[in-house]
Amino acid sequence: MVRGSFRVLVDHAPGMTAVGEAATGAEAVELARRERPDVVLMDIRMPELDGIEATGRICADPDTSRVRVLVLTTFDLDEYVYAALRAGATGFLLKDTPPADVLTAIGVVAAGESLLAPSVTSRLIAEFARRPEPGRPPARSLDGVTDRELEVLGLIARGLSNTEIAQHLQLSQATVKTHIGRLLAKLRARDRAQLVIVAYETGLVDAGRRNT
Repeated sequence: MVRGSFRVLVDHAPGMTAVGEAATGAEAVELARRERPDVVLMDIRMPELDGIEATGRICADPDTSRVRVLVLTTFDLDEYVYAALRAGATGFLLKDTPPADVLTAIGVVAAGESLLAPSVTSRLIAEFARRPEPGRPPARSLDGVTDRELEVLGLIARGLSNTEIAQHLQLSQATVKTHIGRLLAKLRARDRAQLVIVAYETGLVDAGRRNT
C-alpha cells in the first residue's frame, strides 16, 4: 500500500515518472541496475536484503553510482540512519512527510543537491559524526583545501543552499558550484551529504552547534 501510494504520487507529478517498485532490497538493486533512475526512495527494513545494504550496493556499483538514494526513516531508528549515511545515502525523508514535501525532496535530489534540511539531516549527521564507531576509517584531511573552500564547506554543513551560500559570501552561484566541485574532488566525497560528514568529522563544524 505504501509503495503504491508513492507510485501514484510520483506518476501524477509534472515531470516525474515512477519506473518501478521493489518489495525487497535485492529487487531494488536489480531495478536500479536495469532502469538507472535519478532517485530511489529506499525503506530501511526490507526482506532478503535490508535498505542499508541495498543502498551500499547501488552507490558502490559504477553502473548505478549516479543514482541518488533517499532513505525513508523515523527518528527512533537513528542507528540505521548512521549506517545508511556510510552506505552513501544522499538524504532522508520521514515516513510521515507530507506528499508535497516528498515531491520537493525528489526534485531537489534529482537536481544534484542533497536533502539537508537543518531540522532533519544536519542534526542526524552531527550526532553520527560525534559517535565513535569501531572500525571507522580516519577522518579525511582538509589539507589542500583553500580558506574560501573551507568557508563554503562550513556553510554546506550548516544546511545552506547554493543560493544562500552565494548571498552569504557575496559570490556568484557559478563560483559556488566551482568551489563545491573542487571540494568533492579534494575530499573524495560522492555528494553534498558526504561533504557534511567530512565537515563534522574533521571538526570544521562543532557537532553540538545548532544549524541556522
